[in-house]
Amino acid sequence: MQALMERFRGLFSMFVREVLKFGTVGALGFVVNNGVWFLLVHGPMADSHAKAKVVSGIVATLFAWVANRYWTFRHKRQANKVRELIQFLVINAIGVGIEAGCVWFSSYVLGLRDTTSSFIAGGVVGLALGTIFRFIAYRYWVFATELGTEPEFADDIAAHDQQRWTETERLRRIRADEVQRDEVRQGMEREGR
Repeated sequence: MQALMERFRGLFSMFVREVLKFGTVGALGFVVNNGVWFLLVHGPMADSHAKAKVVSGIVATLFAWVANRYWTFRHKRQANKVRELIQFLVINAIGVGIEAGCVWFSSYVLGLRDTTSSFIAGGVVGLALGTIFRFIAYRYWVFATELGTEPEFADDIAAHDQQRWTETERLRRIRADEVQRDEVRQGMEREGR
């Protein structure tokens, strides 16, 4: 049971690090995505906010692939870069579709066609939904290796193994002290008879 708990702690620690790194990349991607979108809707794509969201999503996707490949999931990169990029692009096409779908829904179903409504629909709601989808897909499909072979996870296991060894050694010493006290007590009892 203790080994299972240690493995869970190691997994949780690695997961938290990945989420924090992914969040940082996501925050930067948010700036890239919405910055490009803002420039496009106030320039060459003023007539189509949804198309501008697709273009800005593509630019942000390329940024995110590089950042996630070389930082967030660097310990889990695939050897085949082309396969990894194709998987990444498929996931991001779905993510961009989620964002653009939110803008489309806001514009054509709800009738909210102003820039602020489109921004909230695509840049906030769509991006949040797309981000959740992307993290799960990256973690379990694009950048997926066996947990025991991940260097960061191995470090967590090593730290917990060291902690377990230290605890085992402490318990061994306590038991040895108890045995010694019992022997002394028994010797004193024999002498007292």
